[in-house]
Amino acid sequence: MKKYFLLLLVFTAIWTPQFAQQRIPLPEKADVTKDITLEGIWKNYTYYARGVRGFNFLNDGKSYTRLESGKVQQYDFLTSDLVGTLFDSESLQEKINYSDYTFSDAEDKMLLTTESESIYRYSSRANYYVWDRQSDELEPLFDEGKQMYATFNPSADKVAFVYQNDLYIRDLMSGKVTRVTSDGDYNNIINGATDWVYEEEFALVRAFEWSPDGTKIAFLRFDESEVKEFMMQLYKDELYPENVTFKYPKVGEKNAIVSAHVYDLSNGKLVKIETGDQADQYLPRIQWTPNGELCVFRMNRHQSQLDLLIADTATGKTKTLYTEKEDAYVAQGILDNISFLQDGKHFVMTSERDGYHHLYLHNMKTGKQMKQLTSGDWDITNFYGIDEANQMAYYQAAKASPMRKHVYSVDLKGKSTQLTKEEGTNNATFSNTFDYFILNHSTINTAPTYGIYDRKGKLIRALEDNKRISNLQEEYSTAPMEFFEFTTADNVQLNGWMLKPADFDESKEYPVFMYLYGGPGSQQVTDGWKGQNYWWFQMLAQQGFIVACVDNRGTGARGEDFKKVTYLQLGHYETIDQIAAAEYLGGLSYTDKDRIGIFGWSYGGYMSSLCLLKGNDVFKAAIAVAPVTSWKWYDTIYTERFMRTLAENEDGYKNNSPVYFANQLKGNYLLAHGIADDNVHYQHAVEMSNALISANKQFDTYAYPNRNHGIYGDNARLHLYTKMTNFLTDKLMNDDSPVGGETRP
Repeated sequence: MKKYFLLLLVFTAIWTPQFAQQRIPLPEKADVTKDITLEGIWKNYTYYARGVRGFNFLNDGKSYTRLESGKVQQYDFLTSDLVGTLFDSESLQEKINYSDYTFSDAEDKMLLTTESESIYRYSSRANYYVWDRQSDELEPLFDEGKQMYATFNPSADKVAFVYQNDLYIRDLMSGKVTRVTSDGDYNNIINGATDWVYEEEFALVRAFEWSPDGTKIAFLRFDESEVKEFMMQLYKDELYPENVTFKYPKVGEKNAIVSAHVYDLSNGKLVKIETGDQADQYLPRIQWTPNGELCVFRMNRHQSQLDLLIADTATGKTKTLYTEKEDAYVAQGILDNISFLQDGKHFVMTSERDGYHHLYLHNMKTGKQMKQLTSGDWDITNFYGIDEANQMAYYQAAKASPMRKHVYSVDLKGKSTQLTKEEGTNNATFSNTFDYFILNHSTINTAPTYGIYDRKGKLIRALEDNKRISNLQEEYSTAPMEFFEFTTADNVQLNGWMLKPADFDESKEYPVFMYLYGGPGSQQVTDGWKGQNYWWFQMLAQQGFIVACVDNRGTGARGEDFKKVTYLQLGHYETIDQIAAAEYLGGLSYTDKDRIGIFGWSYGGYMSSLCLLKGNDVFKAAIAVAPVTSWKWYDTIYTERFMRTLAENEDGYKNNSPVYFANQLKGNYLLAHGIADDNVHYQHAVEMSNALISANKQFDTYAYPNRNHGIYGDNARLHLYTKMTNFLTDKLMNDDSPVGGETRP
């Protein structure tokens, strides 16, 4: 099965109101043609960089399709000429509005997605239609209600899907629908799809896979009957709010019991796969090997051990092919970086076993390592797959610097070649045959460009140059973002970027605004485009701020030791490093050390809260959006991966949760949260507010009804950034701004 992909820029953006008078002389406003506005960023998307939507590489290796105005159009790679229209909804007797399409392996059929509705971060349900290219017939897949994750089998004569927590199969030849499972029940049993925590933390939603010959289907079953429920309220102009409940396992609480099963279509037999006696474990992936064996991925609850189990699908018995153990936790990237080769003799995977994330070739029979394909003091940051016909693997890595990424190939003997030339961030999406790839290239100061390249890295054709953005940068007189590095008192070298006003005057003192995320394996200090945030940062610089960002210990692309030093004490070293960064920035001759603010969202909000509280003599203001305020209120998989349970690590939780340091607030604190946040629950903001009230500390807080973790929709994002910008103006620009931690007279 192949699904068209979207090459879209991920954005988190921002804007600019007029600022009040600053307390000390700052440079006069630059001679800019226009002022950047928040409405331009968040309402009108004036500065939004274009992506390339709806590409689907075809099997011929010479063409691709795109979805344009209800048509699936086929284009030639080399010339960009329109080859033909593969599907046109206008030609149907009954027109349908579809948002997505999926080809069968042979490209003789398509699944069309209509009326899609999102559930959580990745999950959705929709009405699907099956279109047969030869007969030109279109028919609905299922007429009893919206389905989830409709997927062709390899021969495209059957489609599997999930409906109301049960797994179904429709035979496209006879029209017969088989209900594989019958115990599905909301907030109780799920078959073929995942629960909330697997979706969020393992990025897994479709929990079924067809065998290579299409005669069997493997799936996961979730028994979440013992998982405790969480309730959110939605406000819809009714007499009473709507209560939404879902299963959400918090630290140390019961997880769903997950089991693996195989259904044989030839005889209707359902076999349970043996995964050991321990029920309190994770099965984060299932994957068929080319020879028809099922591989079940198994992890212990601490996520410090990964086992690859090979199952006999007739009996359910398993044997362990490979085991990876870590003192802390196994890198999550490994879950999607295991490829079983068609020869049935080898598999390729990534691992951090030598201290950096690298690529390895293994024996399929014994599981033993045969060769380390890449090596060095640098990390692979993305694994694209294996071109078996040419015995090549493709990957992205941060070889020269953790801030810059290139695309590489390596043969199965270990000879590596760099395919991209321009410095910055290079992301690739390869065709099925690996003959071509679409390259997304950007730098911190240049918007993404897109082009088609051949397997040797030669540009075939440009797709999008985003020249419009460079014109806007000139029109709005944006300033360049610059990289810097410094060494902390702990002798740790940290990387950062800084943005100064376009009319920067080194003889003046500027307030400093710091942005961060800081979570395990993440990166913000990269030589890549910052999306809509770029324009907010530029807007703040126009108004006289110096904007800066530093990646603390625990972040990615610097090896295992740098990343995992935060194990069992999330927030500890990160806060030390961010305080050190603020002190470094405040010590520059052109900054005002008494006017430093910091902002973060989610993990970044957790960090900005800790920085203001533990660094109360360094930071004057902090903004925390949707922050974790105590890890004991977050989910099992994420939190226990880095902290273990509260019972095992009470000090680690107690010493690094903002809610326990509310009495240390001296500066100005803005706390914003979505009431319908299914991820970091509004509970975090309420408990933090309660602690601040108990400590008699003044603070600002905004609650966003019906908004989830992203806080968007119906002007919500614009509203939030208006408040944040005004808050920064008032607290860091004004001469007489009161200290938020103190009661106003």
